[in-house]
Amino acid sequence: MSAIEDLRHTIARLRGPGGCPWDQEQTHATLVRCLIDEVSELIDTIDRLDLPHMREELGDVLIQVVFHAQLAEEAGKFDLEDVAREVNEKLIRRHPHVFGTGKLETSEQVLVQWDQIKAQEGKAKPSGPFKDQPPRLPALMFAEAIWKQIEKKQLPADGLVDTAQVEALGRHLDEATLGRMLFEIAAASRAKGLDPEGALRLHTSRLMTEVEARVKHPSRKPV
Repeated sequence: MSAIEDLRHTIARLRGPGGCPWDQEQTHATLVRCLIDEVSELIDTIDRLDLPHMREELGDVLIQVVFHAQLAEEAGKFDLEDVAREVNEKLIRRHPHVFGTGKLETSEQVLVQWDQIKAQEGKAKPSGPFKDQPPRLPALMFAEAIWKQIEKKQLPADGLVDTAQVEALGRHLDEATLGRMLFEIAAASRAKGLDPEGALRLHTSRLMTEVEARVKHPSRKPV
């Protein structure tokens, strides 16, 4: 058997009769925190370029994937083969410039084609000007994604975002300075009893709501 098959059998054994009580009690919902923790630990090894530990953490993430597939298989819904087959077919389908005809020269062209193929697949399009974001996306990534769409689509954010301040900050910003500033904001937030994650998510959500309202009603004045 392959190592993947060995892992599948190990997870099934842990879940089966005479297996591990903890593993037997788990559900898709109870494993969510485990998945978040394992992905966070993997990201840490990536940030540190710690390849030996990255291999280990990739394995821990893989356990979560196999575990969820095992739960679904037990429920008669799907198994790991179905998961792998579907995602492989999707990769091939969305890369016709590699597996079919045509040629693309830049990553920007690839992203445009990717969105076009998704649309042909019948993926639901967002009803508003913003692309749907993962509901559990960290607030900082959420804010970055929304600002990217505002810039890319030239959405009406005048008076809502101080673009002059954004540009001024950007001219003097580097990775070390950015890290220090974000850390100091987090520390100051704690000192004041504030939740920086929640505050940023709330502000970004309000910004989205106001921009969406302006798109629907162009004559709307800034609040």
